Amino acid sequence: MIAPSLPVPVVAGRHAAVGVDPAAGVAAAPGERPSRWSLRRVLRLGVTLAVLGAVAYFFLMPAFRQADWSQLARINVPWLVTGALLEAFSLFSYSLLTRSLLPPDGPRLFTVFRIDSSCTALGHVVPAGSAASAALGYRLFTRNGVRPADFCFTVASQGPGSAVVLNVMLWAALLGSVPFTGFNHLYIGAVATGGAVLVIVAVFVYVFTTGEERAVRVVRRVVSRIPRVRADAAEHLVRSLGSSVRNLRSDPQRMLRALSWAAVNWLLDAASLWCFLAALGHYVNPVVLFAAFGIANVAAAVPLTPSGLGVIEVVLPLLLAGAGITRGIALLAVIGWRLVNFWLPIPFGAGAYLSLVVPRLRRPWLAPAIEPASTAAGRP
Repeated sequence: MIAPSLPVPVVAGRHAAVGVDPAAGVAAAPGERPSRWSLRRVLRLGVTLAVLGAVAYFFLMPAFRQADWSQLARINVPWLVTGALLEAFSLFSYSLLTRSLLPPDGPRLFTVFRIDSSCTALGHVVPAGSAASAALGYRLFTRNGVRPADFCFTVASQGPGSAVVLNVMLWAALLGSVPFTGFNHLYIGAVATGGAVLVIVAVFVYVFTTGEERAVRVVRRVVSRIPRVRADAAEHLVRSLGSSVRNLRSDPQRMLRALSWAAVNWLLDAASLWCFLAALGHYVNPVVLFAAFGIANVAAAVPLTPSGLGVIEVVLPLLLAGAGITRGIALLAVIGWRLVNFWLPIPFGAGAYLSLVVPRLRRPWLAPAIEPASTAAGRP
């Protein structure tokens, strides 16, 4: 599961006054409504459909043809159910990670879970969907009482923090898998990518702690050249992020709790894959499996397709073949696992989104029925 990227809502707090789109951070003229079917949206929809069609034709269809479907007659149903449940717990643990990074007065866990599910569903249908899911998360979280700076801190901490945890666990799995599978040249790329992630996280921590004043000057200089965006709001956001980072560093228990939930999220996801392989009668060494799982997820982090669609289906079976599993069986297990890992969260997230927005849609209909007494008294 790849965390969304960070939006920059530098004009937050002025939405009602100037009609700000919280996802874009751009003020619209009062009374002006953006076109629902603008050329930009039509092009974006066309690119999305083209990318999904290309992924289906070049990656998913060959995988389906090469999978060993004859193994379905001997499948172990209890292992399938266990794998599906572990994946559900993995998604829920991600919401526990989100909740641990939000302020104590933030939304309830059930609300956080529905928002995370909505964002996950959107990220699974939009190429490079991290930005879109982050924008949706910004809207939903701020509507549920989360301050913009707290949301930005949560997203900025959640994504890199989860990636650091995955890479540390991957390095350990790679070292442990060498005696079983030997050295693979893919390991070099995985280690290099993990090192780059650690460098990025270190820069992030430095910028919002030791180098905060320099970051403020740079941000003000850049924002001053952007029309209709206030430099004071951008500086406030940077300082709020720096304060949140310092607060997290000063609270080791909160930091440990967040890192623990990130580790649980990855471990349950990998355990779900292990169960789908076990359902086909193959009990893979957990260390070897996590090494393959980690490399595939690192490769899927490149924002080419929605949540690595097609990338994982190609890379993961190839890596599992090194563990003594035939490619046909590995493909079948990965297809089954991706059904609960990628596809089922889409309708579930759509339902979660409706549960969040439908009560708000009803309010304008109910408003005329509940009229303020002062207004009613002023009528003739």
